[in-house]
Amino acid sequence: MTIGFVFPGQGAQTIGMGKALAEAYPAAKAVFDEVDSALGEALSQLIWEGDIETLTLTQNAQPALMATSLAAMRALEAEGVSLQRASFVAGHSLGEYSALAAAGALSIADTARLLRTRGQAMQSAVPVGEGAMAAILGLDLEAVRAVAEEAAEGDVCQAANDNDPTQVVVSGTKAAVERAADIAKAKGAKRAVMLPVSAPFHCALMQPAADVMAEALAGVTISAPAVPLIANVRADVVTDPADIRQLLVEQVTGSVRWRESVQTMAAKGVTEVWEIGAGKALSGMIRKIDRSLTCRQVGTPEDVAAATAA
Repeated sequence: MTIGFVFPGQGAQTIGMGKALAEAYPAAKAVFDEVDSALGEALSQLIWEGDIETLTLTQNAQPALMATSLAAMRALEAEGVSLQRASFVAGHSLGEYSALAAAGALSIADTARLLRTRGQAMQSAVPVGEGAMAAILGLDLEAVRAVAEEAAEGDVCQAANDNDPTQVVVSGTKAAVERAADIAKAKGAKRAVMLPVSAPFHCALMQPAADVMAEALAGVTISAPAVPLIANVRADVVTDPADIRQLLVEQVTGSVRWRESVQTMAAKGVTEVWEIGAGKALSGMIRKIDRSLTCRQVGTPEDVAAATAA
């Protein structure tokens, strides 16, 4: 059995996530304490007792999801399942930061601060209401790229997330994305769903946020990860810290090549994928990408016990 550890992105957040882990494992509680300290606020209180609207704000959701993933990782380690049990790590968008923190390439405190900065920069890059994203269901990547190109009409419209063979997300100006949704349905898409997001992530409109992240990342130490990373932008193995730094900047405007990233893991011998943190969205995508891969969620003490037994 060859395992890959994967870390979820935005949208997986729920009130109460990670609380049972923190109550059961001092090492998990220490992660939330470290994130609170790094940000100078009680983010853990918002995660466990706040309202979902505030938690879902990009600047909160990003460090919160990372904290929950790292708490689950520390709980696994407390039960004797080390990171080295995995052959590769990967994360979906912000989850790439969680993967790097889990692999020791970034400190938890630096990761929390970077994700707070990233969330704020992505939110402020485009005025609210001017950008949008839509999930196109039932067309493959090449078909959606053609749809986006036709819909652009001088605006920005790009394939942002290649999630699985049945779902590609487009991102750009609101008018162009709405056109893309209509064109996609006319070309045979099963559905085109406008997403409830506050900004058009992973497209050229995010360039101001990429510039902010280039400056922020220049000021932190990045080490070689203890386990190789499958990077979003390349869908391939990356271990060099300089490459990681550059790819984290490119990731802000670049496509999340999740389908290919999972295919890369499978091609390199991974047979089981553990989703570390909140939710099970990645497991759903992975099953559509490669039915031969076994998926396991690790987000609660019960999950940790089952994973340890396995």
